[in-house]
Amino acid sequence: MIGRLNHVAIAVRDLSKAAEVYRTMLGAKVSDAVPQPAHGVTTVFITLPNTKIELLEPLGDGSPIAKFLERNPDGGIHHICYEVEDIRAARDRLKAQGARVLGDGEPKIGAHGKPVLFLHPKDFNGTLVEIEQA
Repeated sequence: MIGRLNHVAIAVRDLSKAAEVYRTMLGAKVSDAVPQPAHGVTTVFITLPNTKIELLEPLGDGSPIAKFLERNPDGGIHHICYEVEDIRAARDRLKAQGARVLGDGEPKIGAHGKPVLFLHPKDFNGTLVEIEQA
């Protein structure tokens, strides 16, 4: 069921500063910042040869990233994202095995324009997991 690692998401307080670190210090290819109002974040993607890093900055006070940064003032890894061939089949299989899907359980369109779901961190060793339709 699980496919390739799509990205690792890192919550940051200052998106431009964080993107500049990747661009200048590490020589990475960095995307433009894109507001994602439906998710309460602004994103930047760093493209690596084998995956991506997603930098997340809060967009508004109700952002889940703002809450994460309250608990983790220096920022840090927020979630990991795996690709799946069929997101609804993956959801149903995960739920049948006891995994909790966050939200209403219906896929939403993510930053890549593809359906995504988030899985409860308590079911995955303390890690928030995103699954994305491949």
